[in-house]
Amino acid sequence: MCEHHQTVERFVAQASSLHHAVAGLTPAQLDAFPVPGTWSVRQIVVHLLDSDLAAGHRMKRTIAEDKPLVIAYDETAFAQKLGYERLDVHRVAELFRIHREHIAELLRPLPAAAFDRALVHNQRGLVTLGRLVALYVEHVDHHFKFIRQKRQMLGVPLPA
Repeated sequence: MCEHHQTVERFVAQASSLHHAVAGLTPAQLDAFPVPGTWSVRQIVVHLLDSDLAAGHRMKRTIAEDKPLVIAYDETAFAQKLGYERLDVHRVAELFRIHREHIAELLRPLPAAAFDRALVHNQRGLVTLGRLVALYVEHVDHHFKFIRQKRQMLGVPLPA
């Protein structure tokens, strides 16, 4: 298995991670700000779905088009203006799971050379498909550090 396909397997292995992130939390705990000035667990979870939906679109375009141009979005504006606090985190977690599995179905059969295809990001520049998949694996890992910290501070550590 090539390095890129190993990354795809790491990508899909995270599919149920948001279910794990919210397990056992009350609505008040989901919306708490144990670290003032940062996002709540609910906001992080919804952000991860929004980000993954954008990533999936970008990955599809990179597979299908020659160096498509993609534009960044304002994740803070999304969190502030899209009513994240009203969203059902269990539905969000399930959508994340289904989306990750769907994108993995598209990525798994690709030849190794397909992961060298690239898009042009208006802030990052040229990004290969292989790097894009790795970035979104790293993105979940990055945010899970904060979820773990917030849950610890709330007295509800992540279940084993």
